[in-house]
Amino acid sequence: MTAIRALIGLGNPGQQYEHTRHNAGAWFIEALARACNTPLRPEKKFFGQYAKITYQGHELHLLVPTTFMNRSGQAVSSLAKFFKLPTSAFLVAHDELDIPAGQARLKQGGGHGGHNGLRDIISAQGNDREFMRLRLGIDHPGNAKLVTNHVLSAPGKAERQSIDGAIDASIDVLPLLLQGDSARAMSQLHSIK
Repeated sequence: MTAIRALIGLGNPGQQYEHTRHNAGAWFIEALARACNTPLRPEKKFFGQYAKITYQGHELHLLVPTTFMNRSGQAVSSLAKFFKLPTSAFLVAHDELDIPAGQARLKQGGGHGGHNGLRDIISAQGNDREFMRLRLGIDHPGNAKLVTNHVLSAPGKAERQSIDGAIDASIDVLPLLLQGDSARAMSQLHSIK
């Protein structure tokens, strides 16, 4: 497995989307940057908010694209080209309808599952889908017609606390992931209910 060198948190730019469920991936990167006392700063060449951190002895690139979700690939491919990173060196954090709020799952590779941010990244990377995903649960509204409104609205206070708890748990397993022990990281993260 390629060492993870870049962590990307998906979301939509602007104040109207900042607190919506679709920005759960961005919340993960923002929480990690705060934990490292390193602010994310606008970086035009990466089409996003960027920071470089050293975490547990690992040098990492953090990126929150400021393109809209369905153009996330532009930011990711710019970062990849600039630092000559293979797609397999990414961890992409994103919201996940099929996981309850308060839970998170790690997954290596796979399709986009209908997620427009993942779809655009895979396309921009020449159909290379072999990156690690951090899937942050936001619950499913129960009806496909309600999905757009669900992901583009803010969670209630208790739900947001649950999502933040899953983000904290994801940060807790990050050292294992960076050491290449994805099996232990998954086991620990996936056991949290």
